[in-house]
Amino acid sequence: MRSYLTVTGAAALLVLAGAAAAPATADDGSADRSFTIEDPRITESSGLAASRAHPGIYWTHNDSEDGPYVYAVDSRTGKTVATITMRGVGAPRDVEAISLGPDGNLYVGDIGDNLNGSWDHVWIYRFPEPKVLKDATVRATQFDVKYADGARNAEALMVHPKTGRVYIASKNEDGGGLYEGPAELSTGRTNVFRRVGEVPWVTDGAFSPDGQELVLRSYFSARGYAFKDGRLGADHPVHAPLQGQSESVTYTADGSALMFGSEGARSEVVRVDIAGADGSGGDSKSPSKDGGASAAGGAGGGGSEMKGSTLVGAVVLAAVGALVFMNRRRKRG
Repeated sequence: MRSYLTVTGAAALLVLAGAAAAPATADDGSADRSFTIEDPRITESSGLAASRAHPGIYWTHNDSEDGPYVYAVDSRTGKTVATITMRGVGAPRDVEAISLGPDGNLYVGDIGDNLNGSWDHVWIYRFPEPKVLKDATVRATQFDVKYADGARNAEALMVHPKTGRVYIASKNEDGGGLYEGPAELSTGRTNVFRRVGEVPWVTDGAFSPDGQELVLRSYFSARGYAFKDGRLGADHPVHAPLQGQSESVTYTADGSALMFGSEGARSEVVRVDIAGADGSGGDSKSPSKDGGASAAGGAGGGGSEMKGSTLVGAVVLAAVGALVFMNRRRKRG
């Protein structure tokens, strides 16, 4: 969400940094390459999920004040090829994440809470991934969600690709938590999510197709975690692009790359290849651990630094200097 960057005044710095380091988008007509979201309605893309039924298609949504809509975007062109309207749910408040489960359902996380406890419950919406890509209205199932240790803000929802269990990562500048949902979500009761791990500041996350790796991203970095029996294992820095507002991440359907998204009009989705991935989806290797153009990991997550942190610091310092210089000139004028 925009609020943290607005409060801290960091948005302008991130835009400048992203412009300096973002990879160029591919224009070779192939699927699952970097692309720009062309739809003028999508200005706050906050989640990404790679379709399994439709190669090269990515599901996304705006994060607030948009309505019960989910969009299918073609990575070959950046154009929206289907708009799905969810029926049978309440008015969404702050939709922050989307994930595709092994049951073929899309799970949409209405889990944002910028006041860190202003809402005593949040929602998850679920509907089958459409077999045909066209504008449609679908009946979605709505699940009430609470956290065992009290309400909190969150932007990351991940469905495990093998067990179908839903996980949520909370968002806090001092470090958040990984929360595990019940074995099966129920409409007949409140679904209580329980804290099972500690994570850094998180804006989105994604499981590898084999379920053995969980990648969590933040505004400044990304980290990968070994994942086994529902618990986090050893972690490492992951190569991630610098973007104006780093909001989303998903694996490609074949597990050969990560796709990183950002908010804003005509926002870019940037592909980062995974070292050693065979492209078959059966053996998803760990994302690159060299850090690339990312900053150091946040609270939690092991605290190891990524090699790109020096670059980020230099870019941000340069941006600060430029802003100060322009402000002083304005005052003198």
